[in-house]
Amino acid sequence: MNTLGILGPGVLGCSTAQWAAECGLEVCLIGRDPAHAAGACREVERRWDAAVAKGRMPDADARAARARLSAHGFGRAPLQDLDALLEALPEDPDAKASALAAVAALAPRNLLILTGTSSLPVGRLAKQAGLQGRLLGFHLFVPVSRMHVVELASPADAPTCLLAQAEALAGRLGKRVVRVQDQPGFAAARMALVQGLEAMRLLEAGVASAEGLYLLMTQGYGHPVGPLELSDRVGLDLRLRIAEGLHAATGEARFRPPDLLQEKVARGETGTRAGQGFFRWDDQGRRL
Repeated sequence: MNTLGILGPGVLGCSTAQWAAECGLEVCLIGRDPAHAAGACREVERRWDAAVAKGRMPDADARAARARLSAHGFGRAPLQDLDALLEALPEDPDAKASALAAVAALAPRNLLILTGTSSLPVGRLAKQAGLQGRLLGFHLFVPVSRMHVVELASPADAPTCLLAQAEALAGRLGKRVVRVQDQPGFAAARMALVQGLEAMRLLEAGVASAEGLYLLMTQGYGHPVGPLELSDRVGLDLRLRIAEGLHAATGEARFRPPDLLQEKVARGETGTRAGQGFFRWDDQGRRL
């Protein structure tokens, strides 16, 4: 595992590209066109510049990582010399399936193809994309540089050799692997989502304030962040899509999106990137 392609230069894609390049992998960041990917590379480079300026990263390390990162538009050429490709598009099943189908049509047969979904059933995506027996779920947590685990979701028909390749990639990224069965929401999203939705219901019912719920979970249970802050950081729009998908797939009331969540998303209060969610945020992702 020496070369990694990342399809989708969004939050997950940029975070993964930054860390993978720092870990010594050659990284190909693939956008809808070269300009799209180049803009994302500039954002990653801005982060390296900031890390150097603040003394968190040696300048030589930043220059070496920068040399390992390249930008490309989607097409056959950038897929040919990769060891692995991570699809990192937004959590939209149709968009992911369409993009993965295009990858299946253009990529070499031996390319390890991974989806970065945190909740969509991998087997269903594989069937839609014509990748049965070739697709694994590789759920990294953002920011990728600070989170030490990857959730590896495998359909029943996944060959052992693919799992070994995915674990080799995780090793190059310095991540511990937790294998989970393929199902809607896997394991991590289910646990985090249920806690987040319950916190929203408590807030909605006036049981406690957002700050009070934060203190109970951080100071009472020792969690690094509270469930509402985590929801803001994940993105309330993404939380809503995952909740809607799990509620539709399972029919379980615990996954029903609270009215408060739907209202915030409708108002554009989607969390840290919007500057407002359950808390207010500055443009550096710090709570105000």
